[in-house]
Amino acid sequence: MRHKIAGYKLNRDKGQRIALRRTLIKQLFEHERIRTTRAKANAIRGAAEKLITLAKRGLQAEDAAAAVHARRLALARLADKEAVTRLFEEIAPRYENRPGGYTRVVKLGPRQGDAAEMVILELVEE
Repeated sequence: MRHKIAGYKLNRDKGQRIALRRTLIKQLFEHERIRTTRAKANAIRGAAEKLITLAKRGLQAEDAAAAVHARRLALARLADKEAVTRLFEEIAPRYENRPGGYTRVVKLGPRQGDAAEMVILELVEE
């Protein structure tokens, strides 16, 4: 039984899963649109939205300590300074007045080789 088990295994061990999620989220923030399988998109969508919300809170913080803390939390999850800088300076200000729903999943159909369902995961334009 899979009661109260969160997340997707994606046929990988723990280290590979963490690295895959970090890479996909980093590429989503870098390119603002990635083409991947539906399972991988579902696995990272929530984490990417939480990072955008964290960046929004960091920008709205009154004291500098809270803003630095938000950046450090984002850096711990992404492990890439350029991605964190882009997240805080370009992506989060765009969604300042949006209460959520920063990503969109567009279905593309099955992949030629193994018929895996492919999607485009993109940041919503506003």
